[in-house]
Amino acid sequence: MKTTVDISDPLLREARELAEKEGTTLRALVEDGLRRALADRRGRKKLYRLRDASVPGGEGLAPGLEGNWAKMRALIYEGRGE
Repeated sequence: MKTTVDISDPLLREARELAEKEGTTLRALVEDGLRRALADRRGRKKLYRLRDASVPGGEGLAPGLEGNWAKMRALIYEGRGE
């Protein structure tokens, strides 16, 4: 089947040079590249996505705790006899 593909000039020049060097055709080189790209994409695993575990009504940190790690730690360990 014939189709038209827009390929950048530098990439096309490199592909033609490689095809000539390897004694093959540009068509064979393009088909080989497409086969490899398709096989690579079929073989990829889907990236794992965490489910949304947001808590309704969550507004972030309580006022006065933003970036105040010492205060957060004190509240976390409050009453633990540290």
